[in-house]
Amino acid sequence: MREVVVTGGGTGIGYAVAAAFAAAGDRVTITGRREHVLKEAASRLGADFLPFDAASPAAVKVAASRLPERVDVLVNNAGGNTNLDRRQSDDLLDVAEGWLANLNANLLSAVLVTTALLPRFAKGGRIITIGSIAARGTGSGSYGAAKAAVEAWTADLAAQLGPRSVTANVVSPGLVVDTEFFRGRLTEEGIRARVENTRNGRPGTPSDVADSVVFLASPGARHLTGQVLHVNGGAYLGR
Repeated sequence: MREVVVTGGGTGIGYAVAAAFAAAGDRVTITGRREHVLKEAASRLGADFLPFDAASPAAVKVAASRLPERVDVLVNNAGGNTNLDRRQSDDLLDVAEGWLANLNANLLSAVLVTTALLPRFAKGGRIITIGSIAARGTGSGSYGAAKAAVEAWTADLAAQLGPRSVTANVVSPGLVVDTEFFRGRLTEEGIRARVENTRNGRPGTPSDVADSVVFLASPGARHLTGQVLHVNGGAYLGR
């Protein structure tokens, strides 16, 4: 039985990822900031849960002692576009805070949790971080920049962990419906415009992303590391 940790595992893509591993018989621990959401999700999944802020060094340090002593798979899913929760402003202090918020939520969270768990990865372990099509020049400002930084960090991590037979990869979704990402602000027109950019004519689902994560954690992906797997219906062609 593998030990799987999924950050941001209470809803959306993270929940779908956790559900896929749990269905495969793995022991799953989900994390996130909202205890009541995690508790309900863990009950449905038959998983363990641990609430903490993955972007806080102090919180991660405390939480690490309660995470599994051996980790086979880590999925860094915590994050999101923090600009959607902020009032846009040209004030330099507001701009700096906005950029730092997205870097903390999307990059630092993955770096901190991964670093805290590095000594616990078994041989053949997997680290999979959720990126975004926004990293490839589709906009979204500081959010896209933070996800681009995730790709650069993952390349370095793959080189660092290669001698231990631990792989590190990014799964980069395009538009995914049935998540909290857009905070209910995405219109039908917005969905239609994004779908028009795909080759298969549909938006993505959390299970599309989860299936790709499960593949990267499988024996068949043992020689894949330092890669970005684009899951977007061809809206961005990774070639």
